[in-house]
Amino acid sequence: MMIATTSCFGMWIPRSTMFTDFTASVFLAVLIHKFQLMLVNECGGRREFLSTFGDTKLKISTGPFCCCCLCLPHKDINRKTLFILKLGTFQFAFLRPVLMFLAVVLWTNGTYMIGNSSAEKATIWINIGVGITTITALWAVGIMFNLVKDNLKEKNIIGKFAVYQFTVILSQLQTSIINILGTTGVISCVPPLPGPSRASYMNQQLLIMEMFLVTVICRVLYRRRYDDKNLLENQETNDNLRNSMMHLNGKALEDGPQSV
Repeated sequence: MMIATTSCFGMWIPRSTMFTDFTASVFLAVLIHKFQLMLVNECGGRREFLSTFGDTKLKISTGPFCCCCLCLPHKDINRKTLFILKLGTFQFAFLRPVLMFLAVVLWTNGTYMIGNSSAEKATIWINIGVGITTITALWAVGIMFNLVKDNLKEKNIIGKFAVYQFTVILSQLQTSIINILGTTGVISCVPPLPGPSRASYMNQQLLIMEMFLVTVICRVLYRRRYDDKNLLENQETNDNLRNSMMHLNGKALEDGPQSV
């Protein structure tokens, strides 16, 4: 819903596109890092994760970074390996907002221009940095998912990962393609909007509808159903504890203050 909300503001106020993109980028960066942490927590935490997969070899030849490098060796799973995987998404959660904030500052100064691929401008270099950090984070999440997907099938982890992938593709790849079409003139200008502004307007309309559907699907996948038997046992335990506390408090009042 955060991406859909920022898209609404960007559609209503066209000049706020850089600020809405910055807000959506911060949210997406934190989302990717939190998704990887969720994979570890769903396995029972760090210690349980290491004890479960300690004898398993980690396959690092996965997409989108090394999907064609099948000759890469498999790594042992230990604390150092887990720390490196977490670092792969944490760097994205830290560097992506920093780079986008720098882009906003340069845009206000006229140095950063969307669609300008000239080597003399900062646009191309910031976009390259964003692309490298994004691919590295997606690579770390892909490695972690391939490791735990068989153990977390009953928790709808495949569906959750698919929704996560759709969110990244729609908010990043789709936006890049439409912006390129707008800057190259494929999406023509329609007064009062020029080509790039019309492309951004179309992309924001698509994101509002797409993110609404993604939100509904996430509601279904992430909603956890508890067993009625467990709920009844928990309720009985709480009632017994409450009755014991009331009995002890009543007894203390009847006995009165103890003499010293």
